[in-house]
Amino acid sequence: MSATQPIRNKHQVRELAEYYLKRGELRNHLLIVMGVHTALRISDLLRLTWDDVYDFEHNYFHESIAITEQKTGKTKLIKLNKTILSAMQLCRSAVKSGEHLIKSRKGGAISRIQAYRIIRAAAEALGFRSRVSCHSLRKTFGYHAWKSGISPAVIMEIYNHSNFAVTRRYLGVNQDDKDEAYLRLAEAL
Repeated sequence: MSATQPIRNKHQVRELAEYYLKRGELRNHLLIVMGVHTALRISDLLRLTWDDVYDFEHNYFHESIAITEQKTGKTKLIKLNKTILSAMQLCRSAVKSGEHLIKSRKGGAISRIQAYRIIRAAAEALGFRSRVSCHSLRKTFGYHAWKSGISPAVIMEIYNHSNFAVTRRYLGVNQDDKDEAYLRLAEAL
């Protein structure tokens, strides 16, 4: 079995996020947007409630969310960007205090298996060739942060990795990335 990879193509990332939006399946759209834009593990993402992101008493979205990661026990603060806020705004009218952000039809949060099925179904429908899973969303965040010029040290901190070797694997550096480095240096010097 091959390791899950980040989605390297920006167009494919947008296609994946828009797949469920176009179908009117706003919860699934929010799942993908949150997965790509927060770098949270799926277990942490599925634990989030609307109270974590929205102040029902004063009727506004929080600027950031604080979450203690299940795996590491570390607390992290995640700034909510405009893409996340837009996806949440689409879902906002149909939710109540105490409900999970990614809610199942029965109540509670959807399962990890269901999250995988949602992500995988969209990737297959869109004809993606690479293996896409829940963890691909987390890795996609790091890859595109790195490609946009964010320091690998900052990405390592966002992931809460204890050593850079793990972060390097997440970034999915391949030969094309190495070739680009050689070519860009020639332009810079």
